[in-house]
Amino acid sequence: MIPLLLAFDLACAKHGGTYEVAAAAAQPVASETVSTLRAEAEAAWNERGDKAQLQVALQRYEALYATNPQDRDVALHLVRGWYFLGDGHETDKAAKLAAWNTSIEWGKKCLALNTEFTALLAKGDETEATAARAFQSTDVPCLYWTSSALGKWAKLSGIAVTLKHLPTVKAYMTRVGELEPTYYYSGPDRYWGAYYSAIPSFAGQDLGKSKEYFDKALSTYPDFLGTHVLLGGEWATKKQDKETFEKELNWVLQAPVDRLPEVKPEMEAEQRKARALLDSEADLFGK
Repeated sequence: MIPLLLAFDLACAKHGGTYEVAAAAAQPVASETVSTLRAEAEAAWNERGDKAQLQVALQRYEALYATNPQDRDVALHLVRGWYFLGDGHETDKAAKLAAWNTSIEWGKKCLALNTEFTALLAKGDETEATAARAFQSTDVPCLYWTSSALGKWAKLSGIAVTLKHLPTVKAYMTRVGELEPTYYYSGPDRYWGAYYSAIPSFAGQDLGKSKEYFDKALSTYPDFLGTHVLLGGEWATKKQDKETFEKELNWVLQAPVDRLPEVKPEMEAEQRKARALLDSEADLFGK
């Protein structure tokens, strides 16, 4: 079994490094074993709202990846799963950084399946941001979750790290928007809504644009709780609009989490975020 925690050095993590599929050949495994691993991975994934089950799913998907590094769906589950571990389950800063760091590394492997992208990088005169034009619709899921993990990891690491990686995050999310603008419940619009609220004023903060993007995302998928949480937690706090803050987050707490059953675990995590934000209201708003 491949170890659950990959040995990444957070202190030295650059995330401008190698995008490559595992160099080693796929490990020969009996088809029955692969089928069993896949069934166990899928069953545990369906219970990912439980942290222990998510960790089981990640173990199984890591083992599956070793049998076939070309399996884009398996790589996607690893990118998204490690992202969700950091976003939906971990509360300690170091644990969040470790999970998102691991998600980014799996994201590099997933994105490297696009040989045109890796060829552009290999020339040496392209960056991840400029080479993003090579991505196609099949890359959208891994592109979205890699971008999300990189953005969260950078933001939690501080403003200097955020500004360093912002061009890559923006280029990846821009490409997602070009290829599939409503991916993951209008994820690109939700990202830009958060982006224009979260960045410092000297870097282009624009609360008007932020609200427009949030409104657009909500008009398409009004039941997705994550958009409401970001509207309250990012836009309303920067605007110092306590009424909207309370309205959006209380709405989230009262909303049925199974209205979008395929993402029920994520919706439960959004409710936990909403509760934490409301608990911090006194710190977020002036007296």
